[in-house]
Amino acid sequence: MKPTKQTPLNHLSLFYWQLQKWQKRPPNSRQFLSNLSSTTLTTSLKTNNKKLDVGSLSSINPRTAFKAYVETCISLLKTYLNQSWIKQGRTLHGHLIKTGISSDRYVAIKLLIMYLNCKRSDEVNEILREFGGFDLVAWNCMINAHIQNCNIEEARRIFDEMPERNEVSYSTLIAGFMRLGRVDESISYFEKNPFQDVVSWTTMISGFVQNGSNLEALKLFEKMLEFGIIPNAITFTCVVKTCIGLKDFGFGRCLLGLIVKYGLKSNLSVCNSLITLHLRMGDIESARKVFDQMEERDVVSWTAILDVYVEMGNLVEARRIFDEMPERNEVSWSAMIARYSQNGDAEEALKLFHLMVLDGYKPNISCFSIVLTALASLEALPLGTNIHGHLIKIGMEEDVFIGSSLIDMYCKCGKTEDGRRVFDSLSEKNVVCWNSMASGYSLNGKLEEARELFDRIPKKNTVSWNTMISGYVQNEQCDKVFEVFDEMLFSGGIPNGSTFSSVLRACASLASLEKGKNLHGKIIKLGIQYEVFMGTALTDMYAKSGDIESSRKVFNGMHEKNEISWTAMIQGLADNGFGEEALVLFEEIEKTSAMAPTVVTELIFLAVLFACSHCGLLEKGFRYFESMERVYGIKPRGKHYTCMVDLLARSGRLNEAEEFIKVMPFQPEVNAWAALLSGCSIYKNEDIAERTVKKLWELAEENSAGYVLLSNIYASAGRWTDVSKVRKLMREKRLKKIGGCSWIELRNEVHSFYCEDGCHSQSADIYAILELIHGSDE
Repeated sequence: MKPTKQTPLNHLSLFYWQLQKWQKRPPNSRQFLSNLSSTTLTTSLKTNNKKLDVGSLSSINPRTAFKAYVETCISLLKTYLNQSWIKQGRTLHGHLIKTGISSDRYVAIKLLIMYLNCKRSDEVNEILREFGGFDLVAWNCMINAHIQNCNIEEARRIFDEMPERNEVSYSTLIAGFMRLGRVDESISYFEKNPFQDVVSWTTMISGFVQNGSNLEALKLFEKMLEFGIIPNAITFTCVVKTCIGLKDFGFGRCLLGLIVKYGLKSNLSVCNSLITLHLRMGDIESARKVFDQMEERDVVSWTAILDVYVEMGNLVEARRIFDEMPERNEVSWSAMIARYSQNGDAEEALKLFHLMVLDGYKPNISCFSIVLTALASLEALPLGTNIHGHLIKIGMEEDVFIGSSLIDMYCKCGKTEDGRRVFDSLSEKNVVCWNSMASGYSLNGKLEEARELFDRIPKKNTVSWNTMISGYVQNEQCDKVFEVFDEMLFSGGIPNGSTFSSVLRACASLASLEKGKNLHGKIIKLGIQYEVFMGTALTDMYAKSGDIESSRKVFNGMHEKNEISWTAMIQGLADNGFGEEALVLFEEIEKTSAMAPTVVTELIFLAVLFACSHCGLLEKGFRYFESMERVYGIKPRGKHYTCMVDLLARSGRLNEAEEFIKVMPFQPEVNAWAALLSGCSIYKNEDIAERTVKKLWELAEENSAGYVLLSNIYASAGRWTDVSKVRKLMREKRLKKIGGCSWIELRNEVHSFYCEDGCHSQSADIYAILELIHGSDE
């Protein structure tokens, strides 16, 4: 795996250099415009390489083309406003005063907006004085500016002092309260609003959507129609979002007729929202049809159609669409990068991020978070550290989403201490940050630290509980799994499919059938027994607990099955001695040509070869092995070859097994040699056994399994001196045989017993009874 991980890092060696270069660029060369000439203004724009749709001021004579001159000035002001170039803006203001254009009301409003956005109170007051009294538009601009700066109380004060208001005044203040989540105050001003036109209604509907109150938004829309207010494009866009949020696709279909009725079926914003609606409804064809029929498309349209192909699982077509996009922005770049990362192609996600930076786009918080996730999956610590340094320089490291991604990245690279430092440095932490740190500790086997942190989480959610439960499962501390699960139920936490899946895995590990049945009952009560992952987990649990009939029953009752479901059932049958039935089930998949390509995977072939091995089906095993690449295009991996070695060894074909290992196209797994050695132990072949042990020693010095098997071979042959030598060698190398373990379930509690272990609370009584039984047998 190491060479694979180096590939993206080599490709991205220029990426961080580009980030550093990007960071060091001067802030748009603000040293320009040191005088008032219009020529200098034009030069500044050219130097900054900014494209404008207007000519330069120097090419226009204001006496003969006054209107064109004013329009050019306004365009320049818009540019300065968008780029926050206050110095250039003030220079232009001085020029406008000289030419007398600053007295034009429209120009004055634009200057006011620029100064309000740049928080220049002196200039704002000067312009207000020039208006010579109250101006409704100017006061509305001030309300909006204070809302943009999150100063809602000052905006309210100005609103209350206004001698006159219009629909913009009310709508701006209502939107401001909604933006800050103060829904009740928004409702209050809406009810007082005498100008209840489509704008004010749409403002309220949009505000409800922003605050996640989709049902209230839908009710208000229905009320709006009852009052005879005709919706506009923005209204429909908001209501479509509401239907998506509520998954009320029936209402969504009803909207289509209204959209046509009011002549908005070609509106850009409405069409964009309809693409997403059709996608969420699962109607891919209609989504594509809307896109194809659009007279005009923007970045949102192209990004929406990207989602269509991603939803279909066709990432190749999604990339083709992305490459054909006439324009892109940070959102479209981030969307495509996210799709690759979510689909497990972290390398391609990073390559695309590299291209994004080279094209001069500034990644946003969401994009950096996605990239850190990709780096975590590749364990690319050096590049992740560089990104972290850059985030500190641009002041993003305090963001909770960035913070949780950094924690995840460091922990997945094995640096839990660095992850903890990031966690401790966050001034504000949400539950995602807490969960990421707890998960990081669990991932690295530090369960005590994980539990200590978990207990301190201020407000646990389902993910918090799942993190702790899955951590214990991954570290094979299954008794703790049930403790945490009981705590979750006692505290009022509601388990989801992921919770049950982890706890069922613990039941399967302990073969705790009673606990598994108990969980099955809870799953049925919650009504999630038909979900594919839930059915798969139950199938696996029953099979590993020895109840193959219940496993079959769950599997046969599943409405939908994926490759993991089929693999679990085939593996379960093979584990329980029903190898022939396992192969019949696989052949059922093969006969269903439509299902085979999506279901038959590397995992399912492992289960099939395992079944052949444990049932001694040599010919079938080789037939299936050869069909992997020939029929399904699946290249066998190390584990598949190991299964074949095991099949030959169990069949007594030890020489063939040894030769099979030698001709493997890559380095054999340790388990392949161990399987051969196990066969030598069964068939007492000391020569091949000794050669095999030498290979095992070369491959894994810390692996005791080969030495234990060799010791068993010598013991079965009565070569006690050699047994002693092997045991001595193991002691010198500090290799230990893992003690045997058995367990029983009594009154819904699992009792574990290890070899030469006296830790059980009733050990003395147990051994006394064993001695009594042993004595009576004699």
